[in-house]
Amino acid sequence: MPENFNLFDEDSLALEKIRDVWLERGLCTRPADRNTAEASVAQLYRRSGLPKPEFVWVPSPSAGSDLIVTEGLSTKMSLDGTGLDCASGYIASMFAASRRRMDARIECRRTGWQMERRQGERLIRASIWESLHTTLFDGVAAAIRTMLTPVTGEVTWYGQQDAHRIAYYDTCHRFGLATFRSEDRELLDVQTALADSTGWWWAFDDVCIMAERPTALHAEPIPGSAQGARRLHHSDSPAIEFVDGTKAFVLHGAIVPDWVVLDPTAERIAHERNVEIRRCAIERIGWDSYIELAGLTLVDQTDDPGNAGCLLQLYASPEGWGRSGRILLAVNGSLERDGHRRRYGLHVPGWFTSALDAAGWTYGITGTDYSRLVRRT
Repeated sequence: MPENFNLFDEDSLALEKIRDVWLERGLCTRPADRNTAEASVAQLYRRSGLPKPEFVWVPSPSAGSDLIVTEGLSTKMSLDGTGLDCASGYIASMFAASRRRMDARIECRRTGWQMERRQGERLIRASIWESLHTTLFDGVAAAIRTMLTPVTGEVTWYGQQDAHRIAYYDTCHRFGLATFRSEDRELLDVQTALADSTGWWWAFDDVCIMAERPTALHAEPIPGSAQGARRLHHSDSPAIEFVDGTKAFVLHGAIVPDWVVLDPTAERIAHERNVEIRRCAIERIGWDSYIELAGLTLVDQTDDPGNAGCLLQLYASPEGWGRSGRILLAVNGSLERDGHRRRYGLHVPGWFTSALDAAGWTYGITGTDYSRLVRRT
């Protein structure tokens, strides 16, 4: 990074371009480059003092976890209990040691930086590490984990969805925040090749299981994200799917059962106990349609004093929701990215007969105090 680094000049644009390159890698749906992926993993085995494994390719991470269970593959703890005495343990230790060395190099340089360079490092962490972690690790990888057969004690690498760490250290090196040892730069190159060539993989002593990348992956910008983070979303089909048919349905980042997307009904919503899934299903069909289909009884409605031009509506909870109470239907005070305001329902105690009182209760104030609000968010 140049000594005259400026957060508002072309360097900020350069970070955006770097992030977008890594984001494209993380969201890639092309078939895996098996030759590159196998050669990269073989390097990791060799660096760990292990012979090249047999490579077994599977169509999805779910198929990989199934194979691990079926074949009885497992890792071995060391006798003193300090780690995994196996290929995955050796590789994980090698990665961890490399990150510690690179972190130490960055920290050593940080103490002598001027304010602008400190701000630059924070910007790199936010726009690269945090943004990619939110999109790929917290988002995509989390959805894939819901498809897997539980496997106890295994070490999994996420390939393309593990990009945030690799990208962060690579960017710090590119911008001159630290000079890394040759072995760490070489290891970053191997990890970059893996993120650019394959999806999930599992290392065992004699075999490495490699999973293909998804065939479909749909994401949208996260509202309000200043660093370009995205979340999984598709309103009509799976947000992520693999060639063997394993899939996950996701609405605006919320992982939901398939019926929420494909066939939401008032009856299914009434029997759903998960509040977040129920909310997604209602919003999928729209509150007006749900109110009609579920036959909700309007208890009270009034103008929302904290949100000019919008209504507060209080409904009796439908039968089958599993608990008594009422639903307060309101409109978000802030605009979504598409320029609209989202309607949302809040569960409030059943003793309320006034929509104004119910709205005040959600803020911990009385209805009278709420009526004095000029603007809410």
